[in-house]
Amino acid sequence: MLSAMLNAIYVLAALALVASFGLAIAARIFAVETDPRIERVEEALPGVNCGACGFPGCSGLAKAIVEEKAGVADCPVGGENTASAVAEIMGLSFAGGGEKMVAMVLCRGDDEVASKRFYYNGVSDCSSAALIFGGDKSCSYGCLGLGTCAGACPFGAIEMLPSGLALIDPEKCTGCTKCVDSCPKGIIKMVPASRTVHILCSSHDKGGVARKACKTACIGCQKCVKAVPEGAIVMDNFLAVINYDMEIPEEVADECPMNTIVVRRQGDLAATSVDMQTAVGGDA
Repeated sequence: MLSAMLNAIYVLAALALVASFGLAIAARIFAVETDPRIERVEEALPGVNCGACGFPGCSGLAKAIVEEKAGVADCPVGGENTASAVAEIMGLSFAGGGEKMVAMVLCRGDDEVASKRFYYNGVSDCSSAALIFGGDKSCSYGCLGLGTCAGACPFGAIEMLPSGLALIDPEKCTGCTKCVDSCPKGIIKMVPASRTVHILCSSHDKGGVARKACKTACIGCQKCVKAVPEGAIVMDNFLAVINYDMEIPEEVADECPMNTIVVRRQGDLAATSVDMQTAVGGDA
């Protein structure tokens, strides 16, 4: 009996040894070579896995960079410091990726100044609300104020004001564009972080219609267009639009009869929060 058991153990041990050798040989034959730079690049990336680069997380971008399918500056979250570190790993030089872009909600129509067509009592989500006749606001272009963009932001850069409007903190915004993609109204745009003059309206309605829907709507009067260098502000189907490639004097805000144009400088978020909730007619 004992002898038979020992023989069985020896046979099993021999089979296990043969199998392990076989697996070791197979691992060598079918091994996939991994570039060690991939791991180093991934470590240099922020690690937030937001997907703003267009790849499946930081590991996907790291692999793409090493395989030369993406650039060293393709991480919008990491900024120039990350791009410089990645470039060094790749043996490349990085001269700078241009000005930082931040997201901005181009709407000032909160519950205090924008009228509503009906009372929405559904799911607290902008995309869901927009499915019902485009939303409850009389202005079909306005911010619905239900915070879908805030939920999409992985960096806590968006504050929902009590008055029903989204406000983005440029200091916290990394430029990942998650909020841009999440807005069903398409009113969140990327703007240069250094620019201070902004037109907070997205309505293309004619002046009379826009004014009835919102007390801070652009009415297409073109006073701002005439007050700045040619091409700095242009009209697009009844809406004044800023050309951020040009410098615009801050004094142009005083020309707007609807207080649609605002001046916001870096670090002004606290003041801006108050400003966005005050009655129309105060300083922009």
